[in-house]
Amino acid sequence: MKELFEEYPYLEDDVIIIRKLSTEDADSLKQLTLQDRVYRYLPTFLYELKYEDKQEVIEKLNEECFDNKESIIMGVFLKKKPDELIGLAEIYSYKPWKNKASIGYRLKEEYWGQGLATRIAALLKRYILEDVGLRTITGHVMKENIASAKVLMKNGFINKYPDNYEDWGFGQPVLVDKYVFKKV
Repeated sequence: MKELFEEYPYLEDDVIIIRKLSTEDADSLKQLTLQDRVYRYLPTFLYELKYEDKQEVIEKLNEECFDNKESIIMGVFLKKKPDELIGLAEIYSYKPWKNKASIGYRLKEEYWGQGLATRIAALLKRYILEDVGLRTITGHVMKENIASAKVLMKNGFINKYPDNYEDWGFGQPVLVDKYVFKKV
């Protein structure tokens, strides 16, 4: 088994690749972060929003997120366009004593509705369960984000904790459903 945060995973299926970001991905990352509709259902404190200079974001991902074992933020690419960042995939909230981690994903708007988020979640799920050996994965979804909830349900997640209020950086708590996948 691999240890989470041992190395950046490289994940792929027949359509997408999930890999470590490089500074060459900075322009595409900036395009993603400028899409307001992408971020309307996401916390305001996401790492890619921390610095205006997206090359700086990518350069500091290792020392501030990966090395501190806070999160693994990776780029999502289509196999047919392997140099164009189309979104982000994230593993965060790793709790080894609870044998669990959480996942997140975001795609540029022009890639919505194509089943790509479902593929991202499936690859993250497989990596966490099979390669790392954790037993529980969670996904936190703002109540209004029906599309993201469907992605998790298609991957076998169950809405175990509906109607929770969480601080997502909006000044007041937001209503969130917590989806859980538990390996039996």
